[in-house]
Amino acid sequence: MLKNQLPTTGWSTKLTNGLVALFMAMFTIVSCSPREDSESITFGTVMLEPSLPLFVAEHQGFFVQNGLDVTFKIYDVGLNAATGLVNGEVDMASPVAEYVMVGNIFDDKNIRAIASIDEVDYALVIGRKDHGIEQVADLKGKKIGVVRGTILEFQLGRFLELNGVQTADVTLVNGTLPQSAKAIANGDLDAVMSIPPFTKSIQMQLDANAALWSAQNIQPFYCLVLAKSEWIQQHPRAVERFLAAMKQAEEFIVNHPDQAEEILQEKLSFSDEEIARVWAQNQFSLTLDQSLILAMEDEARWMIEHSLTTKTTIPNYLNYLYLDGLMTVKPEAVNVIH
Repeated sequence: MLKNQLPTTGWSTKLTNGLVALFMAMFTIVSCSPREDSESITFGTVMLEPSLPLFVAEHQGFFVQNGLDVTFKIYDVGLNAATGLVNGEVDMASPVAEYVMVGNIFDDKNIRAIASIDEVDYALVIGRKDHGIEQVADLKGKKIGVVRGTILEFQLGRFLELNGVQTADVTLVNGTLPQSAKAIANGDLDAVMSIPPFTKSIQMQLDANAALWSAQNIQPFYCLVLAKSEWIQQHPRAVERFLAAMKQAEEFIVNHPDQAEEILQEKLSFSDEEIARVWAQNQFSLTLDQSLILAMEDEARWMIEHSLTTKTTIPNYLNYLYLDGLMTVKPEAVNVIH
C-alpha cells in the first residue's frame, strides 16, 4: 500500500528499514534491560485472577522499566503469602485480603499496606442437593469446607448470619481450596466456600446437583500489597517503583483489555467464558480508599465477637497504611481521611 502512495528509491527504502530496525532494537534495550540503579525484591503472590496486574507488569516489562528486578515466590492463598512476608521469606506480598491483614495486626505483626490492586466479588457457597441442601437454612448441621483464617471464613460466617444460620450451627472443615473441591465432589463434605477457578470445576462435577449462592453480599474484598514497616522505611524508592509499575499495569488493563485477557489466559489457562466472568467480577484499580478502613473495622469486630482474637479493641488502621508511595505515584488514588 505504501509503495503505491509514496514512491521510494532502493536506497531510501533500505535506510528507512534500517532506522526502524535500529529504533526497535534501542527500544527493546531500554524497555527490557535492567537499569544500572535497579533494585531487587522478592515478591510473594498467588496464581489467581486478582494477580492480573502483577502478571501484566511482568509480561510487559514494567518492573524492569521502573528499575526493579522482581523474583516471584508462589503461594496457594494470600494468607500464606502474608505468612511468608512475616517470616522473612519475601519482601512484599500481594494479593492479600484485608481480613488477613486485620488478623496479623491483632497478632502484633508490624506490616503495612501500600495499596490495593483489585477489588473482587467472586466467592460462592456451593452445597450438594443430594445431601438435603436446597436453601441456605438447610446448611444447619452440615459440614462446610473453607480455608480457615482467610477472608473466606469471614464471608462465610457473615453470609450464614445474614440468612439466619449461626456459625455454631455448622461444622467448619479446614482445608486448602483443592482439598475442599475434591472433598465435596466425593461427597465427603456437604458444602464448600470457595472461589474461582475451583468453583467452576465443582459446578461442572456436581452439575444439576449443585445448590449455589453468591456469598459476599455485594461486599468486595480488597487485594492488598503488604510489606513490613521496617522494609518500607529502608526501601521507599522500591515501593514507589513498584507502584509506578502497578499504575502502568492498571492503565494497560483499561486500554488494552484484549491483550490483558491473553496474558491472563496464558497464566491461568482460563476459557473465554471464565475471562468474561473475570472482567465482570474484578475491578483492577490501584487505590487506598476510606472504604478499606471501614471494611477492616467491620472484620475486626467480627473477629472479636467470634473469639478469633484475644484483643478487645479495634486499632486505628490508618496507622497501618503507607500513604507516601501512592501519594507520589498516583495521588488521586489516595482517598482516606488522614
